[in-house]
Amino acid sequence: MRLEIACEDRLGITQNVLDILAHYQIDLRGIEIQPDGKLYLDFPTIDFTDFQTLMPKLRRVDGISDVKTTPFMPIQRERNQLSAILQALPDPVFSVDVNGRVILINDAAQRSLEMPLDEILGTDISELISGFNIVKWLSGKEVKAQTHKAQFVQQSFICDVLPIDVSEQDKTILAGAVIMLKSEVRLGQQISIINQSNGDSFDHFDAKSTAMSKVINEAKRMSELDGIILINGETGSGKEQIAKACHDNSRRSDGEFVTLNCASLPDEVAETELFGYAAGAFNNQEDKSGLFEQAMGGTLLFDEVSEMSPSLQAKLLRVLEYGTYHKIGDSRVHSIDCRIICTSCKDLSEAVDSGDFREDLYYRLNILSLVIPPLRERKQDIIPLANRLLIQHSKKLGIQPPKLSKACVEYLQGYPWPGNVRQLKNALYRSISLMEGNEITKDAIKLPACSSSVTYIDENFEGSLEEEVKKFEKGMLKQLYPSYPSTRQLAKKLGLSHTAIANKLREYGINKSSAKH
Repeated sequence: MRLEIACEDRLGITQNVLDILAHYQIDLRGIEIQPDGKLYLDFPTIDFTDFQTLMPKLRRVDGISDVKTTPFMPIQRERNQLSAILQALPDPVFSVDVNGRVILINDAAQRSLEMPLDEILGTDISELISGFNIVKWLSGKEVKAQTHKAQFVQQSFICDVLPIDVSEQDKTILAGAVIMLKSEVRLGQQISIINQSNGDSFDHFDAKSTAMSKVINEAKRMSELDGIILINGETGSGKEQIAKACHDNSRRSDGEFVTLNCASLPDEVAETELFGYAAGAFNNQEDKSGLFEQAMGGTLLFDEVSEMSPSLQAKLLRVLEYGTYHKIGDSRVHSIDCRIICTSCKDLSEAVDSGDFREDLYYRLNILSLVIPPLRERKQDIIPLANRLLIQHSKKLGIQPPKLSKACVEYLQGYPWPGNVRQLKNALYRSISLMEGNEITKDAIKLPACSSSVTYIDENFEGSLEEEVKKFEKGMLKQLYPSYPSTRQLAKKLGLSHTAIANKLREYGINKSSAKH
């Protein structure tokens, strides 16, 4: 039962009210005094007869003008309103005490961690969020609001940290802090602190790994030159994207970026596309401009140049040697004025050794060379890249970008990606197109089984051998558990004792619930 009492601001009036409650042996659960002069009481429901005599006695207290029941205390309403707002927020929010221990979280934070609430509460916030030392900040002399870049479930966030102060007469006492995380997926390219954009054409590449960072730095330097660039890499690794960035970062960026796919066209069609033809050729009344003409002042990309036929190889070599070409059916000489970039998923030196590619053309093309590492060799890039792809897909579908669950993050990082970036892009598009809610789980990522998914180790891994072995062991157990969902079955499969497997599953937090996500 709750009462709202309208009263004057008189010394001792609250004590008068408490004396009446004590007379009726009422166990007071809560009391609030509002600045507007109202007094609120919260106590267990009493007998109707006692209530009938209590109300008149309270009304007769000097200074009390009205007494009535109320459905809730003001602080309860405020708490419920704040809780409703907190739970509705799509991004993780934490509240911590002065020691940095978690005392409150919203649903988004719990879903991201995929842990029971009682395991999260009381946890040191530094175990959940890295990149900014919140505990050190709380122990500082002057605690003010901060904004930093931070990592949460291995994804980038903007971390707003706000102190909670309690007023005490003429001073304030620090009671803890609220941490609000704004995901890179939601903010996208609009947040400069995450993207650190400076207008550079290479900014959209997610190069967190040492291997890819080196490639990007070399590509930037090469893009400023005008020599031929040869880009090697596995299918789907992003060769064409690097080529386009080189064009955009070059002095020829105002010109066209045109592409000839050497593997998709027969010889006669490819030659026509490349050089064009004059009026009268093939019984046509008008000239047709070729790709060399279209790329004038810009860049011409030969995609998968290793698939070029011997005949077209010879023609291209002649063009590169003399810097000129003829349109089909035309005797006039045309000069080329374009940057040439070639891509290949095959090693051209091996193609030369096997006789499938001209050696003289190879040396003409291999002036400036780049090798794009496969996605499995740059694991640090997978999640930033996945988040960027989710933003792109979401814009096309007209929806809010979803986030990746913790289990999904681990799965994406553990998969070997034989199809590289293209495979990741397609897998995410399928998942986001069919998802329900605003989160992509591990089950939503449909990928072919790959036994090597737990055998790739980044050469630039951080940590000790023991830590890497534990990661491998955890990955193997999580992969096998759905097929052997009891400790005895799994122990028999791996040739270990039931107790040993039970201890390992407990250590890594693997159970029927966690294996489903």
